[in-house]
Amino acid sequence: MLTRLKIKGFKNLVDVDLRFGPFTCIAGANGVGKSNLFDAINFLAALTDKPLLDAAQSLRASDVRQGDFRNIFRHVGDALGRTISFEAEMLIPEEGRDDLGQTAKARTTFLRYELVLRRRDDEEDLGPGLTIQKEALVSIKRSDTPAHLPFVKNRRWIESVAHGRRAGPYISTGNNNQIIKLHGDGGRTGRARELVAPQLVRTVLSSVNAAESPTALLARREMQSWQMLQLEPTALRSPDDYAASSRLALNGAHAPATLARLARFKRPSDLNSERAQRVFAQIANRLSELVPGIRSLDLDPDERRQLLSIVVTDASSTRHPARVLSDGTLRFLALAILEQDPEFQGLLCLEEPENGIHPARIEPMLRLLKSIAVSTDDSVDDENPMRQVIINTHSPSIVALVDQDDLLYASPSPVLNEQSQGESVGFEYLADTWRSVADPRARVISRANLLAYLNPLVGREDLPPGRTRVRDRMDLQLFLPHPSFAVHERPTGR
Repeated sequence: MLTRLKIKGFKNLVDVDLRFGPFTCIAGANGVGKSNLFDAINFLAALTDKPLLDAAQSLRASDVRQGDFRNIFRHVGDALGRTISFEAEMLIPEEGRDDLGQTAKARTTFLRYELVLRRRDDEEDLGPGLTIQKEALVSIKRSDTPAHLPFVKNRRWIESVAHGRRAGPYISTGNNNQIIKLHGDGGRTGRARELVAPQLVRTVLSSVNAAESPTALLARREMQSWQMLQLEPTALRSPDDYAASSRLALNGAHAPATLARLARFKRPSDLNSERAQRVFAQIANRLSELVPGIRSLDLDPDERRQLLSIVVTDASSTRHPARVLSDGTLRFLALAILEQDPEFQGLLCLEEPENGIHPARIEPMLRLLKSIAVSTDDSVDDENPMRQVIINTHSPSIVALVDQDDLLYASPSPVLNEQSQGESVGFEYLADTWRSVADPRARVISRANLLAYLNPLVGREDLPPGRTRVRDRMDLQLFLPHPSFAVHERPTGR
């Protein structure tokens, strides 16, 4: 679970310090930089698997064809930033496995990871590229844990996720940023593995294993679980082969196979089991909040072609295969399946979940997203897995309905560069929320920015004479929560 993220120099994230709880909603105007925050999170996740340049080129870029790694640096006019720094505080899983299947057990589960990357110029010996200037992984003191988790009110929750203690680092940088050391977990005076920082093509964290540094390995596993969900209707409509992957892909593929795993499907008769019917009923109940006419859901196995398809049944007993469902219904279905999947854990980033959803059904979508995230009212266990959700939105309905503690607002912030004036993105929150207690110096959302969502009918531009907006109809004005301030004139008949 990502609990805090500091970023300097990544795209237009000049100096950002954000705290996250189980669920976070980020609102803001188009193009302000909300997606850049998701890119930064995805970049950190990619660095745990890929070389530095590959991770940079895998992100959204202004020139995808060239895949120029320099797109990740702060750019104002002709001036290009030199360094990018990240500092991430996270709660990591207590146990896991490395790429060879070896078991790892964390010595401590609340950590801070720091990474500073430097842009290398053409004239340097190794040519243009990225180099690591600093990499560090340290534990956060157990006594400091409550102060670092200001969104938690339940002490039992903290005790269920924050374990162990350690004085020394797991990864450190020394010798004038030339040497990065990977320290073992044993706490003994053994020699650390030393690596020459300018020669590294990937992070030290991306190469750790369970035998050498199990805690660092589990930090890597946590960051690998930071994912961007981009559900595509074509993938959501596709049936699955019996042998397909049984984990929902980031584009929504393999929903039938994932549902089959949850139902423990091996043969058609398994679909009538008590477990299968319970899983189907729970997902159908969720789906009926969005589409009230839905009564049941099940899998349709094609034994001859060895294919699985999802089918929903409406109140008239008409069966509808997934391929004919609307885009919004399919997205909601994918999220409902994720909610029921105990194997899904980690951080889920989702852009504009309101797309394809009728305004009257925004509230069920918001309830579903919040239910996916871990509850801090109970200890973390199989019934309350460690999951986190961050969304960005333009929806007035979501901003109006979301818990005040969960809202962040992204707004442009001027930055004076040595050569020119530029803009960065700043993040604001509401006063009297847990973030205001944790960081009273941060900016508070202005009333004007908030009212743009809470009263979206404030436009005053006039239509040509004789024409009337829908919102200005007199037979509707009395029923609007925020009536228009337009002046209404009755026709004179002349």
